Amino acid sequence: MKERQALASFAALSQETRLQIVRMLVVAGPGGMAAGAVAEKAGVSASNVSFHLKELERAGLINQQREARSMIYTANFEGLGALVRFLMEDCCAGHPEICLSAAAVASCCVPSASGAEAT
Repeated sequence: MKERQALASFAALSQETRLQIVRMLVVAGPGGMAAGAVAEKAGVSASNVSFHLKELERAGLINQQREARSMIYTANFEGLGALVRFLMEDCCAGHPEICLSAAAVASCCVPSASGAEAT
């Protein structure tokens, strides 16, 4: 990930509702959530959630796909992983053992095929 993309991702995540939405979609796993369900769970209007979802998609943190008449949103695990790797790539001045706890946390979040998080 290039610095410009990381900055766009961090800017998108720096807003409370968008951070909440990303976390919701991570929990939802590969099955994702319909836009209406995201709005309801986030406690915002449909137009408001649409704005936030667009910003998160532009930043590469979520994906959307159409299913019949609904838009389904999912966390972009590849994009989120790239952001974590960007933060950690120069980790600990050549002492990677210092970063082992962060790597362990990141590895627990790989979604399984069933949509539940691996532990």
